Amino acid sequence: MRREPRREIPDYDLKDEVTKCDGRNMEYLDHKCIEGIPSETFQGQRPYPWINIQNTLTQEGFERLRGTLPDVSLFERQVGIKRAYGQGSHDRYLLHYHPGLGLAEPWRDFVAELYGETYLSFLHRMFGPQAGKRFILTLEWYFAWQGCAVSPHCDARRKLATHIFYFNTDADWDPSWGGHILILDDGGRFKPHSAPAFDDLQVGAEIDPRGNGSLLFQRTDHSWHGVRPLQPPPGSLRKLFIITINVPTLQVWWRRVRGKDPDGYPFKAN
Repeated sequence: MRREPRREIPDYDLKDEVTKCDGRNMEYLDHKCIEGIPSETFQGQRPYPWINIQNTLTQEGFERLRGTLPDVSLFERQVGIKRAYGQGSHDRYLLHYHPGLGLAEPWRDFVAELYGETYLSFLHRMFGPQAGKRFILTLEWYFAWQGCAVSPHCDARRKLATHIFYFNTDADWDPSWGGHILILDDGGRFKPHSAPAFDDLQVGAEIDPRGNGSLLFQRTDHSWHGVRPLQPPPGSLRKLFIITINVPTLQVWWRRVRGKDPDGYPFKAN
């Protein structure tokens, strides 16, 4: 088994997590899978760069992470939070990662692996030299219940890209309940700071977020995406783990001066 070289973690004090991820522990990313993805395939997608990656994780790694997801009691329940430009709220349970968060060992190891050479090299290869040399990752878990939706939107400019890992399977999520991530095409008609409805946009692709897979997409001024209202029975949750790849914009650096990460959360929990 290959061993990831130790790295200093940029902008975050994650040394405790990294030292727990030693050569005796398993690797979670399927190296052969992510190293085999041509950047040309990703960049050539329309209406903006995206790719649905099957078997992103090793199967054993997927099962271990799925079996040790953080408990929903740790999450913040977000309902009806006003969004800019008249966009609909994104209701969900949200858990934002910070150093010292009480995670199960598989998740601590996986977080450390995300800062290793394999994953960061993958990101640099997908986005190319024009994206710059410095990426700042923020990590979150999203769980969503009946009626939750993600209104069409483009992400903030500080977000170079988003990588969404799926943690539902056929065992706990029926495709008739919805939850598909929609890659939306505005035909260049809308500004990113606007609020088109789903019916104003063409669906470029529907991504089924079940099983061992992930969606990587790059932010542009027309990278519209969303999720229609979920229709599961009460008690069923749609479960995602999301990596945001940020770049050091003025907003990011200003938040850092004030002791916050790119998403505006304190580096360490109070």
